Amino acid sequence: MAHHKTRLPSKVCPVCERPFYWRKKWELNWERVTYCSERCRRRRKQSTSASS
Repeated sequence: MAHHKTRLPSKVCPVCERPFYWRKKWELNWERVTYCSERCRRRRKQSTSASS
């Protein structure tokens, strides 16, 4: 059975600007997921605190 990412909801990461797709672990809070990875989440915090 093949999985097709085109059928999954997607968002664009504001840090790396790449699309990322729905994952089972995000099922309950997909609306609140903003970043594609922990690395991008940390980078966002660094860039905002560095500019302040």
